[in-house]
Amino acid sequence: MAGSSYAAAAATPERCVPGVRALRAGGTRSKQCALLSPRFGGAGHRLAVSSGRLRKRLRAVSSESTRRFGLDSNTELQVAVHPAPGGSAVVVELVATNTGGSSLALHWGALQRGKREWVLPTRRPEGTRTYEDAALRTPFKSSGSNSTIKMEIDDTAVESIEFVVVDEAQNKWFKNNGQNFLIHLRHGQVSAPAEPGHLPAERIARRNRDVMQLLSKHPPIQANGSAVAAAPKTPTVVDLFLKSLQDKDGSQVLCKKFFKLRENEILALLSEKEGRTKVHLATNYVDPLILHWALAKKAGEWKAPPSGILPPGSTLLEMACETSFSEATLDGLCYQALEIDLDEDSYKGMPFVLRSNETWIKNNAADFYLDFSRRVTKSTEDGTDKGKGTAKAFLETIADLEEDAQRSLMHRFNIAADLVEQAKDAGQLGLAGLLVWMRFMATRQLVWNKNYNVKPREISQAQDRFTDMLQNLFKTYPQYREMIRMIMSAVGRGGQGDVGQRIRDEILVIQRNNNCMGGMMEEWHQKLHNNTSPDDVIICQALMDYLNSDLDIKVYWDTLNKDGITKERLMSYDHPIHSEPNLKIEQKEGLLRDLSNYMRSLKAVHSGADLESAIGTCMGYRAEGEGFMVGVKVNPVKGLPSGFEELLKFVLEHLEDKSVEALVEGLLEARAAVRPLLCGSPERLKDLIFLDIALDSTVRTAVERSYEQLNNAKPEKIMYFISLVLENLALSTEGNENLLYCLKGWNHALEMAKNSDNQWALFAKACLDRTRLALVTKGEEYHHTLQPSAEYLGSLLGVEEWTVSIFTEEIIRSGSAASLSVLLNRLDPVLRNIANLGSWQIISPVEVVGYMTAVDELLTVQNKSYEKPTVLVAKSVRGEEEIPDGVVAVLTPGMPDVLSHVSVRARNCKVLFATCFDPDILFELQQKEGKLISIKPTSSDITYRETAESELQAASSTSAQDDQSGPSISLVKKQFPGKYAISADEFSDEMVGAKSRNIAYLKGKVPQSVGVPTSVALPFGTFETVLSDKMNKEVAENVESLKEKLNQGEFGALNEIRHALLNLIAPPNLVKELKEKMQGCGMPWPGDEGEQRWEQAWLAIKKVWASKWNERAYFSTRKVKLDHAYLSMAVLVQEIVSADYAFVIHTTNPSSGDHSEIYAEVVKGLGETLVGAYPGRALSFVCKKDDLDSAKVLGYPSKPVGLFIKQSIIFRSDSNGEDLEGYAGAGLYDSVPMDKEEEVVLDYTTDPLITNSNFRNSILSSIARTGYAIEELYGSPQDIEGVVKDGKIYIVQTRPQM
Repeated sequence: MAGSSYAAAAATPERCVPGVRALRAGGTRSKQCALLSPRFGGAGHRLAVSSGRLRKRLRAVSSESTRRFGLDSNTELQVAVHPAPGGSAVVVELVATNTGGSSLALHWGALQRGKREWVLPTRRPEGTRTYEDAALRTPFKSSGSNSTIKMEIDDTAVESIEFVVVDEAQNKWFKNNGQNFLIHLRHGQVSAPAEPGHLPAERIARRNRDVMQLLSKHPPIQANGSAVAAAPKTPTVVDLFLKSLQDKDGSQVLCKKFFKLRENEILALLSEKEGRTKVHLATNYVDPLILHWALAKKAGEWKAPPSGILPPGSTLLEMACETSFSEATLDGLCYQALEIDLDEDSYKGMPFVLRSNETWIKNNAADFYLDFSRRVTKSTEDGTDKGKGTAKAFLETIADLEEDAQRSLMHRFNIAADLVEQAKDAGQLGLAGLLVWMRFMATRQLVWNKNYNVKPREISQAQDRFTDMLQNLFKTYPQYREMIRMIMSAVGRGGQGDVGQRIRDEILVIQRNNNCMGGMMEEWHQKLHNNTSPDDVIICQALMDYLNSDLDIKVYWDTLNKDGITKERLMSYDHPIHSEPNLKIEQKEGLLRDLSNYMRSLKAVHSGADLESAIGTCMGYRAEGEGFMVGVKVNPVKGLPSGFEELLKFVLEHLEDKSVEALVEGLLEARAAVRPLLCGSPERLKDLIFLDIALDSTVRTAVERSYEQLNNAKPEKIMYFISLVLENLALSTEGNENLLYCLKGWNHALEMAKNSDNQWALFAKACLDRTRLALVTKGEEYHHTLQPSAEYLGSLLGVEEWTVSIFTEEIIRSGSAASLSVLLNRLDPVLRNIANLGSWQIISPVEVVGYMTAVDELLTVQNKSYEKPTVLVAKSVRGEEEIPDGVVAVLTPGMPDVLSHVSVRARNCKVLFATCFDPDILFELQQKEGKLISIKPTSSDITYRETAESELQAASSTSAQDDQSGPSISLVKKQFPGKYAISADEFSDEMVGAKSRNIAYLKGKVPQSVGVPTSVALPFGTFETVLSDKMNKEVAENVESLKEKLNQGEFGALNEIRHALLNLIAPPNLVKELKEKMQGCGMPWPGDEGEQRWEQAWLAIKKVWASKWNERAYFSTRKVKLDHAYLSMAVLVQEIVSADYAFVIHTTNPSSGDHSEIYAEVVKGLGETLVGAYPGRALSFVCKKDDLDSAKVLGYPSKPVGLFIKQSIIFRSDSNGEDLEGYAGAGLYDSVPMDKEEEVVLDYTTDPLITNSNFRNSILSSIARTGYAIEELYGSPQDIEGVVKDGKIYIVQTRPQM
């Protein structure tokens, strides 16, 4: 049997515990084992060694009297338990079939009731020996072709025995599907592994904590996208010297270098002026200083300078020269300086040291050196966008120091430590620059060592200094913790970063170094980026075996197949491996070297070595046995929470479980437990940060390992894993409030599913949409913060473009966000199916024919005119865009509200508009770029096909006829009525728009249960009258000039006009009349609270007028050939109802055109999140008009934020360009509250509209009844806006539904 497939358990890095002492090939005790002793010695006796990547899974086969476990096709283990005759002893018989001649043994111990420690029974089978005082080792006896053991247990306190099987000749271990065998003696039971889909029996009890205890919320970090300089510091005299040399002397600085000089600094630079080259040195060092210097024509050379260039008073030595510094002053500050004229330009640099009295001063134990070939990085102050959105000056400093950093990792870490303060001063973008630099280092885009001899201890000291400074920033600046974590992860303890991340980074380096960017290596790279797993250890080994066999492909497949990896399995990965390796013999040496190193990273991740190291450092250990760790003692971190040691012990025991659920729970519980310490200031914060990074990394790799297990899982299981990964992401994210409310939403959805709530899938879909939106927002934030720095620093350092282009993508893919996205994509179609949502939401149903064009954002093409009928597939639609001319359809994965501006526009313009939830369908459509397709919507689906030009001509002919039948649109210029302010009873079509008139009409006509706010208005012509007032002459002239620019096609003038109008001064009569009208109607007058409050109100009025010139409105009126000069703007003034909810009603369903059905959308807070460009969806519902108590929810809300405001006044736009027949001008212009709204991240799990069905039905029915009543009042379909406050409905405006 030895050597057969039975002995197929592999000798990869094994998880070790005392009592099992997993011996490697050389017999040395593993490092992991040492890390667990003595503090983790307890339960370890129960945990047998994992057999690693070649382990054969044991398959349990039940039998009434004997349990059988298949080892392979020829061998099984049979276990029988029965009472011994005439006594209380229990007999256990074990038979391993078809194993004659093997060296099998039972590695075992006994368990007593309620105890976890192994005990060693005194009654033992013959040949049993004690194994390291921790376990018993009993050999199987040959019996024909089988091997057997028979034992009797007579200790009544022993409840069960636990064991694994070991082949001692090969040191190979066999377990019960990843667990120890457990035999219950008194009941004759053998524990079997959990069936797929069942939860493992052993798991930690998670603490019942409020999710919001994990909240990390800090003041927002300001970033405007422009170049950001470091916070200004007081210039030193050395800075002033450099500036004087450049500005006054007119010298061009060719190269320069600042060096630390204890608490001071010295500047060395090479300059050129009028063909003469000089070296300048300047320092703020106080004591007398002598320069001991030479010149070099090649690296490492000290060559005495020619006597003709020596500064006065110099002393020429055999290989050098000594020159004293001269004292000088600049702007009242003292410094020392000297300059040296060079006689030729063949010198490569200048080495030097300094002497003060009898003390020699060097540069970190090395000579100072000014490299003449290292030219100053040219700052791009040339009007280009290079460096925009970065801490530009800081990145240029890094670039200037990179040559020194390449000498060794010690130099790099010391330079990085010196730059930490400057990075901090530059804020978030400074730290982003530091992160980019460290990531370039970690991915080997930068030179690590230029033949510079440095001791590991020196590297460690430099690295400790750097990470200590990062630790201090972590304590002091909580808003930067996320960025600092990423920097520390890139640096790591050994300068090589997080091991899990190295798997992703190093495969790129291997491909580049060995010129194997395509084929199987690229497919494996994509798999590794998506979900690295223990299979990758086998694949790596197979590649090395293939190379060692001189490219025998059969050897490659033999290695894979003997460990259970078939072609089918390779094809089953989310990123499948289709190809075989097709390498060249000249690649052998380099690939073997790189893959051998890579194997260490793979094994470290998949045996948890990096985590174990972090745990050992925090919990403390004393290394024993052999190897480089011998004699090392690490004390535990003080103040760790109670039970933390046992929690980490549980994690280590389950690192290699096939079912990762219990492991991930344990990892997250450990992260949650350590979080309060991370938010405090413990002595060894850095060790805890690295522990948290390791726990985070292990969660990611464990979840990636679970993908296959989740293939056929129930949706509730995937939802639970989503909640786990979301929690992990939140624990790594600053500003995580939205993520935590997403997490609460998923927990609520799971509870709904558990209680068989028929709305659970619909609510879960809203949670999914909100979570996906949060990931998109996070990705955009990373891209905005990191990518400009990666591109600019990459260009300065000569980093390869492919690395720079994917920089942010790789950052995102290395975190939990990528795993979360994978799980969301798996669950989405399942939820849509359960909730009967289909793949499409039809917002504007129109049958069209057009040419397919894909764009990233509708916003970027909204002003474009397409010559041919065009179907746009737009990745992003915000909701406030215009439909471009020539576009017949807009299809998007985005989620604009059905009642958003762009949705109304699409219906008004008879443009097909639909959201697609299926990425495969969208991808298929995008592949039809430039092709003519016909699209036909139904009530819930869309069909499409390629078509011929003849069908386009027919569709165009029909469309032309429709256009001719439409009404002509024109504006009538309005005159100022002679009043600056009017009350509602004065509203007429000559004075105000339809918005004001409709509100006045509703007063007293709607049911008493419905409120209508009191209103006054600034009538048409008021703006023009104020602008023409002599006190605003300068503003008027400026606006006229800007209008001329606008008429000439300079559309940037729109923004200038809006800003110019904010300078208008209010005529005294306007203030007087508005005050009288507002107070006369019982409205509060802002000026009663002080002049500042009136100024706020006046600014809001001016913003409403200025919105006549916003881009969306201007281009919309141009499109329909409305005369923009004839557009007049009244201002409707209303007291704000501090709303609980806001809603929009369409009394005819806009998606289906069903007149018997009301459609409405509801948001929490003010309605701006519904009608403005706020991401996410509102709660939507329909209600039959003949049964107004039958509101049916179509979708739950996914909007992450709501807007709330205290009692205030709102100034609403009310133009004569709104609600024209055939043109929906509503929503084009701004309504501005006097006070700024508060943006609140929403928790829907505490919102009764979501959680209380009775409350929800009451509110939705009230909204529907109100809509029906107003439609009956007008006798036509209405578009109604309103709010809910304390259960009461208020209507703020109504208009004909377009």
